[in-house]
Amino acid sequence: MERKVVKDLMLSLEEYAVVPEDATLQEALEVLDEAQRRVPPGRQPHRAVLVIDKRGKVVGKVGHLAFLKALEPKYMFLGNVEALSRAGLSEEFIQSMMENLRFWKRSLEETCSAARRLKVKDIMHPAEHSIDENGTLAEALHKFIIWQTLSLLVTRRGEVVGILRLSDLFDEMARYIRGLKA
Repeated sequence: MERKVVKDLMLSLEEYAVVPEDATLQEALEVLDEAQRRVPPGRQPHRAVLVIDKRGKVVGKVGHLAFLKALEPKYMFLGNVEALSRAGLSEEFIQSMMENLRFWKRSLEETCSAARRLKVKDIMHPAEHSIDENGTLAEALHKFIIWQTLSLLVTRRGEVVGILRLSDLFDEMARYIRGLKA
């Protein structure tokens, strides 16, 4: 088996959907659509956009779930619902809290229209997890499992140069499992 490393599977920042932190959700979706059209054959579609600051440094990521959570702006008042559940609050109690905050006072169309103007910096997840471009695929696998994430930022000498997606690592591992030349 050929010894591949992270940089062999990653997508460079030039290949990925990247937006400035002051971009709106609508602008982020347009960039994501454009990036989808450029996905090479045989590669999984993009499921997020990376967010950069004014210096061009990657500071966050907006994935599908973050886009959808933006449609419920009061959701942030609840905090981490998963943590509330782990702390012992019942599903019924959490549901009651959500109803008391009166999500969806407006129609879905009005909510989506308002979401167009939200800034990605207000809904992004901070960029936290990374791996060096020369890291092994076993190391990447370990990090995905430990951190339960959908992507890892790929670094070279401490600077982000790309992204390794769980879907791409999965496809590669599936080829290994099937006994196909990777």
